This record gives sequence, structure tokens and C-alpha cells, in this order.
Amino acid sequence: MSVLNVEDLRVTYTTKGGDVPAVRGVSFSIDRGEVLGLAGESGCGKSTIAGAILRLHSPGTKIEGTLELEGEDILALTPGRLRAVRWTGASIIFQGALHALNPVQKIGDQIEEAIQVHGMATQKEAAVRAGALLEQVGLPPRRKDDYPHELSGGQKQRVMIAMALACSPTLVIADEPTTALDVMVQAQVLTLLRSLQHDLGLAMLFITHDLSVLVDVSDRLAIMYAGKIVEEGKASEVFHAPQHPYTAALAAAFPEIGDARFRHKPTGLGGDPPDPQQIPSGCPFHPRCDRAIDACKTVVPELWDAGSDRRAACVHVAGAPSLESVIS
Repeated sequence: MSVLNVEDLRVTYTTKGGDVPAVRGVSFSIDRGEVLGLAGESGCGKSTIAGAILRLHSPGTKIEGTLELEGEDILALTPGRLRAVRWTGASIIFQGALHALNPVQKIGDQIEEAIQVHGMATQKEAAVRAGALLEQVGLPPRRKDDYPHELSGGQKQRVMIAMALACSPTLVIADEPTTALDVMVQAQVLTLLRSLQHDLGLAMLFITHDLSVLVDVSDRLAIMYAGKIVEEGKASEVFHAPQHPYTAALAAAFPEIGDARFRHKPTGLGGDPPDPQQIPSGCPFHPRCDRAIDACKTVVPELWDAGSDRRAACVHVAGAPSLESVIS
């Protein structure tokens, strides 16, 4: 049984300007000890999925489909059971530790609070556990008496990781955990995350827009565009041999240091993802795609076979049906 099973997930925000379909039918699963990387530009629905898994969205948000954590229906949980599942069943590492940590509370107290609220230890045991967690993420246990402002950005992010592990969850969601960090610290935090995930046998959903980060930490990749997954497969294969034009554009957006070609002619992808309220007809990527043909304007692609354990939502992949049969 998968730790996390997501089937046909649809998340719609209710706004004064009308309904906003942020996630439009997403399916995936994560097994124990596996890391699934979720990539895509800002606005593609990645963090919306993270919020749906832990039911962090406002009451007016419509969440449809199947969300199962170790076989338990997340959408059917009572408020009391939901509080118990958060941190013990699934936890999250937020993007900005600066905003996620309480500035007037010592970091040790913040870690201990999660442990005690879930009845996993006495106050004394929780204090010992907090020190051990800080040591596990590379910080001296004595730092538990510090306030957030006394720590660097990388140290605060390590505290967030310690908090996510405090109640021994089976699933950890890492939502852009290194975006606000400099390159050197980012590498250290990524190495730490991957090491802890491997040692503890965690299932992990790693979310970022940076495809080069995901290929180093993930077992599988799922690429999102306009609220849907457009390609999925083994991480190295998706990154080095993308089958969807959008994935190829994301992979090409990262320059090779020292290569003059990238300095004189930067690669990238023009334009922006579509407004969720104004998704183009056919393939939503076709207005930005250099491989688009007339059929792309009308054919709504599905995740077709694109090789061994590979799927891509593009009419050009090998497993796509003939255009005549799709159009008819």
C-alpha cells in the first residue's frame, strides 16, 4: 500500500472574481522510502496540492477527488482526527522559515510543543527529544534556547526540518524548502534532507520550480503545467531526456557554469503560465510551445505512454493515438 495516494484531485478556490480551478485532475502515489519531485512554474498548482493533502486551505476552497494517507481518507477526517494526523502522519517544511517560526518563542519550545500536543512525550522527554532532533539536523542541542532571530537562514531552515520530523511522520512534504537560501547553504540543506529521508525511510513529496534540484533528490518526477501533470517518470530520465516540450524548456533554463553559449545566448521560456480562469483550448501549453501544430489547439492531451515507466501529455509522444482518431 502506498503511503500517499492521490487520484483525480481537483482544487478550486472561490474568489470575488469567480471560481479559480488551481488543480484540475491530478493523480499520483508515493511509496514508503520514495521521493516524488513535483516541478513547474509558479502558479501551476504545486503548493495547492501540498495544502490540500494537509487540508490547510480556507473553508471556501472546494477539494474533490481521492486523498488517502496510509489508506485513510484525508477528506473525510474529523477536525480532531485531522489535528492528530498533522505532524504524526504527515508534516510539512514550509518555504520561508523566517515566517513559519514564532519570533518570540525559543526554537526548542516550538519543537517541544508539537511533541507534547500530540501526547508523544512528557515535558522533560520532549526537551531531550528537541535537543536530539537539532543535533540530527546539524545544530548543537544548546541552540534550542535561541530565538529565531539569533539563527542564520540556513539554520532556521534546519529547525523547520527538525520540527517536521518531531512526531516521526511517515510522509514529509517539502514545499520549496531551499528557495530562500544561497547556493552553498542550499546544497547543504538538500544533502541533509536526502540523508534523513534515506535513513528514516520517509515518503517525501518535494516541491520546487527548480528542476535541477529535484533530479538530485528525487526518485521520480512529475511536471505540472496549468493545474495538471504533463509528464512523469524516473527523475534522471525526465530531466535528461524530456518527452514534453514544457519539461524540455524547464530543463534548458538552467545554464552550465563556464559555458560561453549560455552567457551570450541565455535559454528560457517566454511568457507565463495561463490564468487558471482562462485555460487555452486543446493543450494548455500550445501558445508557448515551439513544437505546436494545428491539432494542439483542439486536442486535449492525456498522459500517454512515452517510454518505459514514462508518460507525457503531448501529441508527439510515441504512445499518443493517431491525430485522426483523437480529433474524430
